[in-house]
Amino acid sequence: MSQPPTRAPRRLHLNVNILHSGFLPSAWRPAGSDPRAFIDVQHYIRVAQIAEAGKLDAVFLADNAAIVDQIHFRPITALEPTVLLASVAAATRHIGLIGTASTSYNEPYNIARRFATLDHVSGGRAGWNVVTTADLPSARNFGRDAVPDHAQRYARAAEFTSVVKALWNSWEDDAFIGDQAAGRFVDAAKVHAIAHQGEFFSVQGPLNLPRTPQGHPVLVQAGGSGDGRALAARHAEAVFSASQSFEEALSYARDLKSRAEALGRGPQALRVLPGLTTVIGDTEAAARRRRDELVDLIPWDYSLTRLAGILGIPPDRLKLDERLPENLALPGGGNGNHTFFNATLATARRLDLTARELIRELAGGGGHRVIVGTPEQIADDIERWFRAGAADGFNLMPDVLPDGLQAFVDGVVPILQRRGIFRTAYDGSTLRDHFGLARPAGRSAERAAA
Repeated sequence: MSQPPTRAPRRLHLNVNILHSGFLPSAWRPAGSDPRAFIDVQHYIRVAQIAEAGKLDAVFLADNAAIVDQIHFRPITALEPTVLLASVAAATRHIGLIGTASTSYNEPYNIARRFATLDHVSGGRAGWNVVTTADLPSARNFGRDAVPDHAQRYARAAEFTSVVKALWNSWEDDAFIGDQAAGRFVDAAKVHAIAHQGEFFSVQGPLNLPRTPQGHPVLVQAGGSGDGRALAARHAEAVFSASQSFEEALSYARDLKSRAEALGRGPQALRVLPGLTTVIGDTEAAARRRRDELVDLIPWDYSLTRLAGILGIPPDRLKLDERLPENLALPGGGNGNHTFFNATLATARRLDLTARELIRELAGGGGHRVIVGTPEQIADDIERWFRAGAADGFNLMPDVLPDGLQAFVDGVVPILQRRGIFRTAYDGSTLRDHFGLARPAGRSAERAAA
C-alpha cells in the first residue's frame, strides 16, 4: 500500500533590511562606520554578500519619494531600489532582491517593466514590496497639496497591483520562440493585450518583456490596517508586519492567513515576516551596553520628534519623563501610518513606559520589535515565534550594518541550523524557491483550466 506524500518540514525565512548604515539612527556614528554608506553601492553589495553567506532568503530595500526624516542628524533612504538591486544582483548568485515601489506616485506599466527587468537580469530573484505613501512631502513632490485619503490610496493600490500582475502575465510561457533557422522570433498569438479600463488606470498592454524566470516577481506587502490586510490577503506572497508582542503577532498571522484562505488561496500562499531589530553581544550585559551606547549617541530632541511623528502629534506634547498622552488617535484622522502607530503605542501601554523609556526600549527607532541579547537568547526568541506560528520568519534590521548582520550570521544562524529550522544550503535559485512559493500559473495554463 502506497504511503501519502509527506509535506516538507516548515523552514524559517530570514531577510535583511539594508537600512543604509543600520536600523538605529546613530548607526553611522561609531568608529568603523562609513557616513557615506547610504550612497555607496559597495556597502549594499557587502551586506548582501554577508546575507548570502548566511543563506538568508533576501535583502530588502525600503524607499521614500521625499526626505521624511531629520536629515540634520541621520542618513536617509536615497538610492532608487531597483537600480541599486541590479548592481547587487551582479555581485551575488542566490540572495533574493526585494525593492519597494509606491502605488501612489508611479504608473503600473513602469513598475511592471522595472521589476520584470530585475527578475530577468537576476535569474529570478526579484520581489516587489507594494506600498502606499502617506506623507505630505512626497505628495508635494508630485504636485499635490494633500495626501489622498487612506481608503482611496488602498483602492488605487489594489487596482495598480492587479494591472501589474496582468502585465506580467500578458505573455504566455512559451510565447518566445527564437528559432533562427525558421525565422520565428515570437508567437504573437501568445502575447496578449490586457485592455484594462478601471477607476484609476487605463492600460492597454501587453508588456514588452516575456514572462520572467519566476513566472512573475514575488509580491510583498506591509500593512496593519484593515485596508492593508485586505490588499495583502488578496495579492501578497510575503508580508512585512510590525508586531511588538507574541500575542499580537500570532493574532495578526492567523487573521491574515484566514483572510487569504477565504479568498480561495491555500494555507501556504503567503509568508508573514515581522520586523526584528537585533542588538547582539557575547553576554546580555554586553548587548545592553551596546544598545545604550548607540541610543546615547542619538540627540533626545531627535528621538522625541521622531516618536511624535509616528504618533501624529506635535513634539511638544511629549515629555521625556512622562507617559504618552491619553486618548491618542490615528495620525491624520486615520490617514497616516496605522502599522507603526499601533505597534509603538501598544509597546508604551503594555510596558507602562515614559517617553524616554519607550525610546530606549525601541532602541531609538519606532514600530519594530527590538531584541537585545546573546546569539542564544535571540535564537530562542526566533524559534519560539516560528514554532508557534506567530511568524514564518523575520525581516531583520540589525542595529549597525554590516557588523550587526555579521554578528547575526556568525552567532545566530548556526544555532538555528543546528535546531533544524533554517537551511544550511540553498535548495533552489529563485526567490520563490527560497520562500517555498509555487510558480504562478501563466496565461496558457489559465486558458487550459478554463
